[in-house]
Amino acid sequence: MKTIVVYYSNKGSNKYLAEKISNKLSCEIEEIKPRMNIFLLFLMKIHLGIKPLKHNIKDYDKVILCGPIWMGSIIPPLRSFIKRYKDSLDKLIFVTCCGSTDSKKYEKFGHGLVFKEVESILKDKCILCQSFPISLVLPDDKKEDSDAFMKTHLNDENFKGEIQVIFDDFINKVSN
Repeated sequence: MKTIVVYYSNKGSNKYLAEKISNKLSCEIEEIKPRMNIFLLFLMKIHLGIKPLKHNIKDYDKVILCGPIWMGSIIPPLRSFIKRYKDSLDKLIFVTCCGSTDSKKYEKFGHGLVFKEVESILKDKCILCQSFPISLVLPDDKKEDSDAFMKTHLNDENFKGEIQVIFDDFINKVSN
């Protein structure tokens, strides 16, 4: 199966995650580039679309879409990707490094709500959704600290323990 990782990252954690997935699967990778990358417009859910990808999505059996979730919403660059390439996708796997934990994934700002939305849009084309909560790399006394969360980015030093176990399990699922 031919796979590509397509990602958008604002602070770097989702880029790190996308590159780690691409390296582990030995597959191609491409960054989603918004026509205009204006953070304030994204927060207001105004988006002017994305630039065309260099790779032809139809050439891939699986697309791994990696990007952040902001305040319980799919961000405009990811939404634009899904809208633009929906008919070209065979199978999509949605991955995010996010702020919500699995125990809070269905709360107002949880990643579970975004997963349901992606699955609703793509139907049976969405074969897996996986979260990598940033809290997994924080010390126990900082897991509920929003300031620590905002300042923490995935990197080789902190990508260990529980998040590494989840990653290895994810790679196992995607490889089969």
